[in-house]
Amino acid sequence: MYELKIVTRFAAAHQLRMVASKCENLHGHNWKIEVCVHGKTLDQSGVVMDFGVIKAHVREIIQRLDHCFLNELEWFGGQQPPSSENIARFIAEQLAEQLADAPVQVASVSAWESDDACATYFP
Repeated sequence: MYELKIVTRFAAAHQLRMVASKCENLHGHNWKIEVCVHGKTLDQSGVVMDFGVIKAHVREIIQRLDHCFLNELEWFGGQQPPSSENIARFIAEQLAEQLADAPVQVASVSAWESDDACATYFP
């Protein structure tokens, strides 16, 4: 099994309820997102998949989140507040749809809300 990892970033605001009191205030983060995909075979070029293809798919997803108030996005309404956990899950699920016919699968997505705190989703 081979694993490929890309890293990207976006900035956005969110507001969490029923957590620590300061997190209930409207605030923002500069999220660092790590996306890992894995595949079993290499193509004739000796790669699982071109990094540029993965980056393009992730870029399209990140553009929907960047510089937004995440609570206002449809996916994060109701029972799915825009926590780091749910942000990682959202990215993983969106990417899995885009890679449905690709030779790789999403292995994990980590959403770092600070230099020392992240949540990881494993589909």
